[in-house]
Amino acid sequence: MTVAPPAPAAFVTGASAGLGRAITEKLLREGFVVWGTARDRSRLQETFKDRAQFHPVVLDLQQAEAAVEVYRQARAETPAGFDLVVNNAGYGVFGGFVETPPEVWRRQLDAMLMTNLSLVHQQLADMTGRSRGTLVNVASMATEFPLPYMTAYNVAKAGLSALSESLLIETAGSEVTVIDFRPGDFRTGFNQAMPSSPLLEPSGRSSPRQLSAWRALERHLASAPGAERAADDLWRAIHRGRGGVVRSGNWFQVTLAPLFERLVPLAWARAVRWRYFGLSS
Repeated sequence: MTVAPPAPAAFVTGASAGLGRAITEKLLREGFVVWGTARDRSRLQETFKDRAQFHPVVLDLQQAEAAVEVYRQARAETPAGFDLVVNNAGYGVFGGFVETPPEVWRRQLDAMLMTNLSLVHQQLADMTGRSRGTLVNVASMATEFPLPYMTAYNVAKAGLSALSESLLIETAGSEVTVIDFRPGDFRTGFNQAMPSSPLLEPSGRSSPRQLSAWRALERHLASAPGAERAADDLWRAIHRGRGGVVRSGNWFQVTLAPLFERLVPLAWARAVRWRYFGLSS
C-alpha cells in the first residue's frame, strides 16, 4: 500500500488581508497546509472559514519575543517543519520625517525590521537544520524607488532586501532558497489601512507637496492590478526554485523603470520618479 506524502506546510504572516491573503489563498489552492497570522484571530477565521488546511495564528510584530515563540509553537504542530515561510506582515505610515514623532517611525522599524530579523533567525535555523526550505521576505519596489513621505517604510523594506541578499550568500550551494520579493502597486487597501496622518486632515497643516504625493499614491493604487497577480508571480518563483530578487507589478514599475534607472543619469531618473509620485524637483 502506497502512503501519500504529507501536504507541504507554509507559514505566512499578515495573512488576513492584501498580499498576504492572496498568497495564502494561492498556497491553499496549490495543496499547502497554511499557518497564517494576523493580530486578530477573528479576521482570519472569517476570511478562511471552513478551510481545513488553514490554521489561524495570532502574531503581533510589535512583540518580538512573543512573535518568535508563536512561530515556534506553529512549527511544533507541523509533521516535518515548514517547507515555505513568507514574511509579509507590515504597514505604512504617511507623513514628513521631521513632522512625525520619532516614536512613530521607531515603532514601525522595530516591528517591520527588527522583529522580522528575529523571526528569520529562527526560521532559517530550522531550514538549515533540515537542509531544505524556501524563505520569502516581502520587501517592496520601494527598495529601488522610495515612496515619498514614507521614510520608515522605505528603510524597513530596504533592510529586508539587504537581509535577503546577505542570506543568499550564506545559503549558496544549499537546498535552502531565499527570495527577496518586491511587489509594486497592487489594489490591496494599503493606503486605507495606514494609520491616520494629521497632515492629511483638513486642518491647514498639509503642504501642497505632501497632498500631491498622497493623491498620486491613491491614483496608482486605484489603477493597479489585483493582489492575485502578485501571488501568482511569487508562486511561479517558488515552484521553479528561483531565489534572489523577484519583482511583481505593472510593466512600467518592474521592467521599464528599473531599466531607465540604469541607462540614464541619476538626476534625470530622479526627476522622472518624482514626477511619477506627483512631485516637482
